[in-house]
Amino acid sequence: MNIRETIALVFLLASIVVAGCARQGHWNAKNISGLMPDLKFNLTDETGKSVTAANYRGKTLMLFFGYTNCPDFCPTTLAKLAQVLDQIPNERKEVRVLFVSVDPKRDSPKNLAIYTNNFAPEVIGLTGSEPMLRELTKRYRTTFSYGKPNALGNYEVSHGLAVYVFDKTGKARLMILDKQTVPQIVTDLKRLIGESA
Repeated sequence: MNIRETIALVFLLASIVVAGCARQGHWNAKNISGLMPDLKFNLTDETGKSVTAANYRGKTLMLFFGYTNCPDFCPTTLAKLAQVLDQIPNERKEVRVLFVSVDPKRDSPKNLAIYTNNFAPEVIGLTGSEPMLRELTKRYRTTFSYGKPNALGNYEVSHGLAVYVFDKTGKARLMILDKQTVPQIVTDLKRLIGESA
């Protein structure tokens, strides 16, 4: 290989690396752009109204599956997301947190409204029939299952722990994991909101 071919190869490799970086970006959360389908659902919100993903177009959305009787992860995650919203006072009106209950037997719209009211006005409770919820969780490569009821009829629900972030057009962009800190989520969210400002 002569010097000209070597230089050409170096420039080619450099351009591939730069293009890869530009495509991937430097997100704190996992970049899922192009890996997950657009947001799509038909559920019931905490007011009892039937809603679809189209009702929330124009907002940056954080989708989280859980249930109101969750003893630990759900309240901790929603509290963290509420802290995030508190740190973006100028952008929070552009964001909605969709808390999808996978426990429709116990989580009525009324119960969801009482629960989400503990966190932030931007947190909206959603639920639906079990088949609808199975379809939605499968769409985002997660699942849920019910534990055996105790003597009082109470049971635990196993569910995914990730928070899925969608841009204002409904495209899946990021997956927030438990290890992400509030400042890291704030940075990612501000950047994502800024992209479509």
